[in-house]
Amino acid sequence: MTSQEIKLLTLDEVALMLRKSPAQMRWMRHNNTGPRSARLGGRVMYREKDVLDWIDAAFEPAA
Repeated sequence: MTSQEIKLLTLDEVALMLRKSPAQMRWMRHNNTGPRSARLGGRVMYREKDVLDWIDAAFEPAA
């Protein structure tokens, strides 16, 4: 995947996507229970692929 194919999402966009509040997303980030994120240019950002992978993992059967 090239950098041109990577779609970045803000915390608010991911919160809307997951039907969570921004505060819930910050709490999940603090507890490392949410999708992978990074601070870029002073803002918390999510790669769309990481969010979708995190959702897919939630639907996988328990081992």
